[in-house]
Amino acid sequence: MKKQEVILQTENVQVRVIELRPGEVAPLHHHTEVTDDMFGVSGEIIVIAKNPEEKTVLTPGVHCKIEPGRVHQIINNLKNEGSKYLLIQGIGKYDFITKNA
Repeated sequence: MKKQEVILQTENVQVRVIELRPGEVAPLHHHTEVTDDMFGVSGEIIVIAKNPEEKTVLTPGVHCKIEPGRVHQIINNLKNEGSKYLLIQGIGKYDFITKNA
């Protein structure tokens, strides 16, 4: 992750703006309790969710919601510049459980 700006962080909620480096790929993962609400801020972020397979392209203003337990992956689709998204996570205890591809 290139950088992140924490807007709000409590025991049960996190709100961050995250910037991924050009071409950066986050590992496949899921969260036990929290829902991920993602909103495109700049660039182009691809969100791949499993079971069922679903692909969302986050561009500025586009929203994607990932429920607890659903395996997903975040990718900066741009090869020459960073991309940003707003991530709202809650309500519950945060964890990040990686999965094998």
